[in-house]
Amino acid sequence: MKPLIKIAWDVGADRTIPLPAYATEGAAGADICANLPEQKSIILPPRARKLIATGLRMEIPSGFEVQIRPRSGLALKHGIALVNAPGTIDSDYRGPVGVILINHGQEDFTITHGMRIAQMVVAPVTMASFAVDVLDDTARGAGGFGSTGLSS
Repeated sequence: MKPLIKIAWDVGADRTIPLPAYATEGAAGADICANLPEQKSIILPPRARKLIATGLRMEIPSGFEVQIRPRSGLALKHGIALVNAPGTIDSDYRGPVGVILINHGQEDFTITHGMRIAQMVVAPVTMASFAVDVLDDTARGAGGFGSTGLSS
């Protein structure tokens, strides 16, 4: 059964901008658009980051989250990514949804009103319990970054 994500428009949002939508039948992520009715566009210079409004608020069912992820085409063609990829929207958050974009490219990038800027993935959440205890030994132990070596 698909979880139902209820959507509400934020104050001042352009309601003609498409709601999140899956581009293909097999897509895991639904495209989400910039909603910039006042500015119409935002320039994102190289190495800069900005919070981009989507004009949306969401009600996510308990036991789920929405992950905001970069769009691969923007990343490859322009170096546009998310600072906090993936961003998480918790089920108890009801505020405006924004996307924190960063420009890793060499040129200014223009974000336009209605542009598909990210994708959202609905995912189940498992809550853990935490306890102070003695840890079991493993073959890897405390070996960190690069400690497992290179495969041949």
